[in-house]
Amino acid sequence: MGKAELKAIRQAAENGEPISGEAALYVLGSPTADLPEIFAAASTVRQRFLGNRVSLCSILSAQSGACSEDCAFCAQASCHNTEVEVRPLCSREAMAQAFDEAAQLPVTHFGVVTSGCALSSEGVEQLCGVIEEKHNPRLDWCASLGCLDYDQLCRLKASGLKRFHHNLETAPGFFPQICSTHSYDIRLETVRNAKRAGLEVCCGGIFGLGETIEQRVEFARVLAREEIESIPLNFLIPIPGTRLEKMEILKPLDILRIVSMFRLTNPRAELKVCAGRVHLGDLQSMIFLAGASSMMIGHLLTVAGRGVEQDLKMLDDLEVQYEL
Repeated sequence: MGKAELKAIRQAAENGEPISGEAALYVLGSPTADLPEIFAAASTVRQRFLGNRVSLCSILSAQSGACSEDCAFCAQASCHNTEVEVRPLCSREAMAQAFDEAAQLPVTHFGVVTSGCALSSEGVEQLCGVIEEKHNPRLDWCASLGCLDYDQLCRLKASGLKRFHHNLETAPGFFPQICSTHSYDIRLETVRNAKRAGLEVCCGGIFGLGETIEQRVEFARVLAREEIESIPLNFLIPIPGTRLEKMEILKPLDILRIVSMFRLTNPRAELKVCAGRVHLGDLQSMIFLAGASSMMIGHLLTVAGRGVEQDLKMLDDLEVQYEL
């Protein structure tokens, strides 16, 4: 069985085609001895469509906490008893300053992230005003602002926003166990409206929530069906006070299996490793061998990321290209 699946994976990689659902399941359950061949196939696909260049991004937590939604993993949900800081939307000046600071880093995308189901109309206008005023030829504006409607997304596009980030989080069949205050369909509608508005879409999810490997494959295939341009992969960092505070952390090789499975099912997408990268420990550099083509650097939303200098040293040691 293993030899047949590995052959199918190798052939799909050589042809630049997505692997089947059965092959994707095999990747997630593969024995350690098969990982070098799986990583080789994932690297082949990454090199074919994205070359040896790694893209980097950073974010600004522009509005924090007091969220009315009940996502089980989130420290910012008001139903959880966490120590996350509650902050209203920051000023235009703070957004502009954060953009200028990001421009000093080797990043190509700068994301403004707000808590809550959807940023207010006034908040959207405030951000649009900053985007219209601040430009940098090598740094694109991105935003993660919740379930906005089509007109708001068009307004953001007109202001100069390049990419809208909106995670589907997990497979549709598992989503109700993670969130009960809004539906999967609403999230999917937002993703489709962003694409219809002409925005690039960054859409992925979080793993280690209790989902099965079958649901991980289902989720990867949903993103392939929606032709998502950039897929962020997050790995649960259990936060005290949240509903998932006692979840077991994913093992490093299982994280790498997930990365490879997503690369092989979404061969052309930018594949970005974000929160939870620290779980890999000494294996962090292997995300690129497993098929990733992007990563987030700097501070995350409610937890600290790894030092920027450490990440850049890792990329230099790997001899991959990135924005200077």
